[in-house]
Amino acid sequence: MSLRLSTIGFLLCLSLVGVQAQTPNTLSPQEKKEGWKLLFNGQNTAGWHKYGAKGVGSSWQIDQGALKLNVPNRVGNKAPDGGDLVTDTAIPGDFELVAEWKVERFTNSGIFFFVQEEPQYKNIFDTGLELQVLDDAIYEGADENKHRAGDFFSVANARVRELQPVGSWNKVQFTLKKNKLTVSLNGYSIQEHDLNSPEWKQRVAASKLKDAPISKGKYTGRIGLQDWGSTVWFRNIKMRSL
Repeated sequence: MSLRLSTIGFLLCLSLVGVQAQTPNTLSPQEKKEGWKLLFNGQNTAGWHKYGAKGVGSSWQIDQGALKLNVPNRVGNKAPDGGDLVTDTAIPGDFELVAEWKVERFTNSGIFFFVQEEPQYKNIFDTGLELQVLDDAIYEGADENKHRAGDFFSVANARVRELQPVGSWNKVQFTLKKNKLTVSLNGYSIQEHDLNSPEWKQRVAASKLKDAPISKGKYTGRIGLQDWGSTVWFRNIKMRSL
């Protein structure tokens, strides 16, 4: 009887592990019920295009179910035939986004929010709020800045930085609801802002986004992935309207 119970328990554990280990780039029945939609299907770049252009550069590749910017040799600001990516569809209101990313040594990249793809904004970073994605070793020994992983570039520092080792997946969750913006990274709350508060408005006014649409209170637009000339991977990119 004891052996039989042990066997049943073992099989039950295996079943639970299978449930928890959801296949990347898929939606569970519960997620579908809650209104989640995949922004990346794990197979191709459908739903994305190069910022300010058509199509997707060949440096963006599919690698074992991940969207990879392939830069064998770090090249600086942009990969050969790469470019920043944005979603084909803009997000009109409150939403929640979840994504996973990983980097290699000295990678620098980012996820953009509220991107307005208009001719007057030559670069994606002229319009979008960037959540930094990178290997913090780039700034090892440097003074504190707003350029490390989890920071809103030039706007706000992450509260804490609890990163997975280089080559491991990090999970970010971004929520905009009733003018409250929150971000968690690997289960830790790293950003909390009231977009109507004087403090946030001062932050934006003092940043490189002082002339961007968000400085005028426009918090709609596309999601973007940055090409900054170094290899980065993204997967499990999904969102839902709130």
